[in-house]
Amino acid sequence: MNAAKRMIPLIIAWIVLLILFRMKVPAFLARDNMIDLVQQISVNAIIACGMTYCILIGGIDLSVGAVLALVGTVTVWVLSLGAGSEQSILQLLLAVGAGLGVAALFGLFNGFCAAKTKMPPFIITLGSMLVARGVALRINETPIRVPAQDTLFLAIGNARIGGIVPVPVIIMLVLLALGAVLLHRTRFGQHLYAIGGNREAARFTGIAVGRAELIVYILCAVLTGVAGMIHASQLYSAEPNSGQGFELNAIAAAVVGGTSFTGGVGTIPGMLLGAVIIGTLDKGLNQAGVHFSLQYILKGLVILAAVYMDVRRKRQA
Repeated sequence: MNAAKRMIPLIIAWIVLLILFRMKVPAFLARDNMIDLVQQISVNAIIACGMTYCILIGGIDLSVGAVLALVGTVTVWVLSLGAGSEQSILQLLLAVGAGLGVAALFGLFNGFCAAKTKMPPFIITLGSMLVARGVALRINETPIRVPAQDTLFLAIGNARIGGIVPVPVIIMLVLLALGAVLLHRTRFGQHLYAIGGNREAARFTGIAVGRAELIVYILCAVLTGVAGMIHASQLYSAEPNSGQGFELNAIAAAVVGGTSFTGGVGTIPGMLLGAVIIGTLDKGLNQAGVHFSLQYILKGLVILAAVYMDVRRKRQA
């Protein structure tokens, strides 16, 4: 079954969710609610794009939630150094550069350890998750409010083009389009599929597996950094404790969208559809008044079902 055919059941499942939530919440399909939904999905979809790369080569990145919080904290902290003065484009660029630089460092660390040591990516990124969270709390244990004069930074997460299309959605679409081209239209993307399919065979064919791993984890971290800035902008503040559970949502979006945990199978369009399904499920359950404990249970069952279907599909292949 090719990628397009694998997406048909996901599209049907999404339509069923929309119908069910429309029956429970009459205003669920209203324009403003749908715009709010896609805006909420944007952060998870950007993170899940990087997560898809990691899972595709047989890895994982559990540090994305903590890195998101750290990037937001660093960026807003740099912005706050100029609080009280006129908005400076230079200071905004410095803040964004500092945030993405920190993200890239964590990606470099994760990628280097994955490529040069025999430690499982699960353990590597679990450790870096704790480090990132600790660093964020060391910078400031309480939320740091975005200075009111930093209207450009606030626009990243809250402005709408033409009063309708949220800026985060535009950023998401641009990044996912570039991500799809990188994965599906370049030699580097072909190498990632080869590594996920058979790592040793890929190495014997001359693919620089270690270098590819390094690039993948840096890309994942930088994409998470962009999502962290959007998230901080949407909250009007940086919260060192934010981002908890974001790694699970990103993994869920990738897996539900057809990315195989065993590696070698996955697409960016599929991941986006998975993010839409997870986002619809979250928003629908919240608006329907379902208790948060049941929301965890349902989301867990969805992930298990997606993994089971992947395992069953591989056995039939």
